[in-house]
Amino acid sequence: MFLIVGLGNIGTKYQHTRHNIGFDAVDLISSKYNIPINREKFKGTYGEGIIADNKVMLLKPSTYMNLSGESVIEAANFFKIKSSNIIIIYDDIDLEIGRIRIRKHGSAGGHNGIKSVIANLGTDVFPRIKVGIGQPKGDLVSHVLGKFDINERNDIEKVLETSADVLECLINCGVEEAMNKFNGLKISSDS
Repeated sequence: MFLIVGLGNIGTKYQHTRHNIGFDAVDLISSKYNIPINREKFKGTYGEGIIADNKVMLLKPSTYMNLSGESVIEAANFFKIKSSNIIIIYDDIDLEIGRIRIRKHGSAGGHNGIKSVIANLGTDVFPRIKVGIGQPKGDLVSHVLGKFDINERNDIEKVLETSADVLECLINCGVEEAMNKFNGLKISSDS
């Protein structure tokens, strides 16, 4: 079983902000694979289904970003999911819009949601899909809690579609192959 977690903040004021790209990705994956996310447990909202012939659980923590790990560890412990089968999808300011980077382990890189996941799992060895939201031109908080402009949103929609392909590749072929296939790829609404 795979646990696929999109990081974000709950509430309408955070919908479709840069920091909620993980929620947006999981919502698209939910729709594409017909996996309703409508059950509440594990300090989050979740749904179970099948992707690439594997049982998966899609999870959106309700803890707010900085405590995301509390939700992840509860679900992982309940279903006895090893960290190598926990895939976290989240925003990355160090990547430009239109870029995705897959990693199999590593530090939090200043991302509080990932810091919480690492602290709760007791390891930094878990696959992640980092979605580029670009560098802030001003205040960091205003940037990550801000929304994409119309052109950025068109590119982000394409990136979100690609994130579902990345996820399927990760599940089917493993982290190395997903990294080789998708890292470095520039995704835009023009392509």
